[in-house]
Amino acid sequence: MAYEIVTKNTVRDRFKSPARPAIWADTPEKDWNNWVWQQQKRIKSMDVLEKVLNVTQEERDAFAQSHEMFNMGITPYYASLMDKDDPNCPIRLQSVPKKGELFVAPIDLEDPLGEEKDMPVPGITHRYPDRVLFYTTHNCPVYCRHCTRKRKVSDPSSAAQTRQLEEGLAYIEAHKEIRDVVISGGDPLSNSDERLEYILSRLRAMDHIEVFRLGTRNLVTLPQRITDSFAQMLRKYHPVFVHTHFNHPKECTQEAFDACAKLADAGCVIHNQMVLLKGVNDDPKIVKELNHKLLMMRVRPYYIFQCDMAQGISHFRTPVEKGIEIIQALRGWTSGMAVPQYVIDGPGGGGKIPIFPNYIQGREGKKWILRNYKGDRYEYIEP
Repeated sequence: MAYEIVTKNTVRDRFKSPARPAIWADTPEKDWNNWVWQQQKRIKSMDVLEKVLNVTQEERDAFAQSHEMFNMGITPYYASLMDKDDPNCPIRLQSVPKKGELFVAPIDLEDPLGEEKDMPVPGITHRYPDRVLFYTTHNCPVYCRHCTRKRKVSDPSSAAQTRQLEEGLAYIEAHKEIRDVVISGGDPLSNSDERLEYILSRLRAMDHIEVFRLGTRNLVTLPQRITDSFAQMLRKYHPVFVHTHFNHPKECTQEAFDACAKLADAGCVIHNQMVLLKGVNDDPKIVKELNHKLLMMRVRPYYIFQCDMAQGISHFRTPVEKGIEIIQALRGWTSGMAVPQYVIDGPGGGGKIPIFPNYIQGREGKKWILRNYKGDRYEYIEP
């Protein structure tokens, strides 16, 4: 029996490109699709923002009072995902200042994950025995309002200069117990291809380094950054893992699909780390839709992070019970590939602590009493 070979990518056709705001309607395609142009044209002022959105008075006031503490920066592409008339648009909530940022709770922490105390040399956080975080830049395409590194990100004085990079590489080379390096920032893809390749080539030349990870949100906020030449460059340094940060289905566009496809086709393994944010994705239906779209984009849902105790983001934090509710709504009701691990990053440097619904109901000797996703009771007896 003959089968027709389908050449059209029907999955890609389920993803749509956003409509451009009027301010960029006449921008040539070569500019719009150029990641450097997107970086240069980021929205940094209220004057430009008001040409894109119907800005509320709260947003004006919040910008005026917060921009010196934490800059606003939004790529034209990411701005095109925002609803110009809805101040509660999930994309807008993540990128436009709100008055909640102005409140710093007594429990808020400047360095919520205790990264500085585990920093043996500038730019290296060495907390876990066999892996380190390598801080390579202060810059991001979009300055997420829920950022856990507000103390450093967007601040030019925290930029990783050449000397700092060399000291970090020297530390990694000297510590043979390190097998895994998380290249982070800011967003490491804000670096040029040449600078990134220098870092990757130096790491790959170290016999004890097995894998490295690029922690980037460019797939979400600036998918134009994933050029053919960049993807081809990564092929030389495998295994390369990419950890990205989609928070809402609206971020899963055709442009994002194509960026993920380039990385996946180049042999990269892509994982998603969603942050649980009030008003953005604190709904099991939204998370399920997001994770299903991610799998179609060849991105594995990896973590759901409870929002950190960073300064000025308490308005984003949800009860822990909400995260447990989301996991219960996923486990068994969709494929296991679509069920990430829900974790709290222990404040002050405790590391990632997994949080699970309670499926163990009890134990009687060698008999375990369990419940499944429907709440039905089962007994497992050990030999």
